[in-house]
Amino acid sequence: MIDELDEVLRQFLMRELPIKNGEVDIAFNQPKREWSARISRPTLNLFLYDVRENTKLRQHVPAFDVERTSTGTVIQRRKPVRVDLYYLVTAWATEPEDEHRLLARTMAALCRYGSIPEDLLPEDFTDQPSIPITVAQQEILEKPTDLWGVMDNEMRPALGCQFTIALNPYKPIETPVVRTAEIRIGQSQDPKTETLSTADGDGRFQWISGQVRAKGKKPLSNAHMTLVERSVEVPIQEDGRYIIGILPCGTYTLEVTAEGRKSSRYSITIPSKAYDIDY
Repeated sequence: MIDELDEVLRQFLMRELPIKNGEVDIAFNQPKREWSARISRPTLNLFLYDVRENTKLRQHVPAFDVERTSTGTVIQRRKPVRVDLYYLVTAWATEPEDEHRLLARTMAALCRYGSIPEDLLPEDFTDQPSIPITVAQQEILEKPTDLWGVMDNEMRPALGCQFTIALNPYKPIETPVVRTAEIRIGQSQDPKTETLSTADGDGRFQWISGQVRAKGKKPLSNAHMTLVERSVEVPIQEDGRYIIGILPCGTYTLEVTAEGRKSSRYSITIPSKAYDIDY
């Protein structure tokens, strides 16, 4: 991921400065004294000196993105980790004027964009949110003297840049769709076991979920549903799915209406294998 961003930054600078006929080299080396002593042509160096999680962009709720498939399963994806990459951008040339000119062109190119242009992102970055660019802010490089001291090189003008990428180390999880969830309430004769002393059916409550579909199996999002026995309106989501709870086991009636269609009633039994309704 980081090496791919390096290449994106290379292409960005070559296009936006612009750099023609290889007149300027772009490197990602640590600008130590030994490295700078070997430079023989104008060079723009982007040194990645720090990597940190952006805790301000940490997403807590919901913890997963959920995608329902046509095969009746659910794919759960963990939210990615947002990571800040800090680069020290320096220009190297024979004359200070050339270094300043190159550094100024670089800063102008980065400041023209709030994020990396999408047309430069590779295929692996398809699911990547926009990559914001932060340039020349004091909090990025608070004490440049400390950094140059560690690299054992003479201090020179430098541009601090921050790029925020999304890193997702988690594999997606595919599971069957949960149609029914059950909660049991009652007394237990033996606290060490999960067996309740209540009669079967007593103290059992269910959450159910299903989908309202047209006869052609197309989900209906503009329908309205009512649980007749309780005179409760049941919300229907954009994909035609609904959730009802908490209900004791038994038989219930769902009334479905939609604009341009006659209302219909459907009997459902809880628990059941499915609660989809073809309207």
